[in-house]
Amino acid sequence: MQHRDNKSHYKLEPRQIGKINGRGLWTLYTKEVRRFMSVWLQTVMAPVVTTLLFLAIFYLALGGAVREINGMPFILFLAPGLLAMAVAQNAFANTSSSIIVSKIQGNIVDVLMPPLNARELTVAYAGGGVTRGVFVGIGVFIALKVFVNLPIHHPFWMLYFVVSTAFLLSLLGMVGGIWAQKFDHMSAMTNFVITPLSFLSGTFYSIDRLPEFWQQVTLFNPFFHMINGIRYGFIGVSDASIVAGALFLACFNLFLLIVVHAMIKRGYKLRP
Repeated sequence: MQHRDNKSHYKLEPRQIGKINGRGLWTLYTKEVRRFMSVWLQTVMAPVVTTLLFLAIFYLALGGAVREINGMPFILFLAPGLLAMAVAQNAFANTSSSIIVSKIQGNIVDVLMPPLNARELTVAYAGGGVTRGVFVGIGVFIALKVFVNLPIHHPFWMLYFVVSTAFLLSLLGMVGGIWAQKFDHMSAMTNFVITPLSFLSGTFYSIDRLPEFWQQVTLFNPFFHMINGIRYGFIGVSDASIVAGALFLACFNLFLLIVVHAMIKRGYKLRP
């Protein structure tokens, strides 16, 4: 009887990884998507219902059937702003909650140990946040169409600003998640930064109603350009230059991308 030497026939070799660990990046991205899709009633459908409640409340309280803004019915002006707010808040919630929960539970090491560099971690986490933001945006759009005849005048600009909004808030959520040490820190950032900027950036009004000084201040608020750009994509009405807003968001996204990459590369508040 002959015995085979398994060692001579089966030689284990480490898998070669190029400049980009594509398999690892895709695995982390799909893990982030599956994480929020496993509870889609909470992460996708709940924001849709909340947006419809906002539509009903603010339409009845502030608008009504007769009020107009920039020559159009208030409800038509309001709907794109609510969609933009839903995309922003949920993209932020996805990345911030994922990182802070991993830190508090102590399993963030499971993400830091695999052969994924800071660039790949940034793209994977941000990609998950963008995906959730876009999914919520699609759900909100479908729900709004039932109650509002919401057109799409400029599909390119609508898509650009929706994705840019989701990407910016995903990166901002990563900054918050890395910085925060407990849920109270994250709640403070949401309540005192994200929510006020969402509400005070032209969601429910045109900035033409503001004094000249505050109009100029608003132009430096990225949330204003997100909402204004999405509104322009849908209904073709803008309170500021769309090209300038697109460039502003691109620069702001690049800045946040560099900040997040640097934080992860240094292991800022990620490594014990």
